Amino acid sequence: MDKQSDHLPSIKSLRVFEQVAHFGNVARAAEELSITPSAASHQLAKLERELGCILFNRSAKGVVLTLSGEHYLREIGPILMGLAQATARISNEKARSNLRIHCAPSFGLLWLLPRIHKFRDSYPEFQLTLSCSYENLSFSRDNIDIAVRHGFPEWNAFEIKTIRHERMSVLASPAYLKQHPVNQPADLIHHALILSESPLIQWPQWFASQQLPQPDKEWLFRFDRSYMSLEAAMLGHGLIFESELLAQDYLRSGKLVRVLSEQESLPVSAHHLVFPRGFAQFPRVAHFLSWIQQELNA
Repeated sequence: MDKQSDHLPSIKSLRVFEQVAHFGNVARAAEELSITPSAASHQLAKLERELGCILFNRSAKGVVLTLSGEHYLREIGPILMGLAQATARISNEKARSNLRIHCAPSFGLLWLLPRIHKFRDSYPEFQLTLSCSYENLSFSRDNIDIAVRHGFPEWNAFEIKTIRHERMSVLASPAYLKQHPVNQPADLIHHALILSESPLIQWPQWFASQQLPQPDKEWLFRFDRSYMSLEAAMLGHGLIFESELLAQDYLRSGKLVRVLSEQESLPVSAHHLVFPRGFAQFPRVAHFLSWIQQELNA
């Protein structure tokens, strides 16, 4: 055996190095790897001793790769990815066929759950596990293949495919509009408005976009869940400013309608398909990405 192999760093140290480089933060990398920050720092120090060079410049704001660190990351990144892919390929058939998805509850309840049977019918060879919560789970610790996340795409350590053409619109039930007609954007100031607190764009931004003054009255309701706002609007309580992506089935069934023209809607990039680098090559993930894109375009 080549004597150089006796001096190879441990996989644990290399994974810590890679994650810290991606996040620029030891604590965040430790959380992703399900270890303590002190353990992560120990692995970094051990790696630097073994290599005989400093890989990070450390400060109170975080860590930044040195030139040596940048070169090292560039060299080992493809090697670690190849190792991960080889390990996944050699895993047992049951593990390869289990697709684990995590998503925000509103997206899961309103969009994914009514459609997921189509994926199961098309790909019966995959065992599907779906979990929903508002916190972003760890792909490694929680064994997640792909996540549908809501928010700003600030997850640089992963691959991100943003769901395109999502729009925020003023919506209401036909019954509400029959009793309380809306003829122009300015009319909304006098209507019962329901505030959704979870979208990236909310009522204040909409009024500003229309160059209208902010309403000086209290919101009729405030909800931190989009599905509650949609249900309240469907029941005729008032107007909501919500994602047409999440409201798609309400709109198609006629339970809700767009109150104003598309010109008064605002584009938003709020939902993203997020997965570890290299996972798109796995059949279970590749098929899901292809399927969900077809459904979004339908």
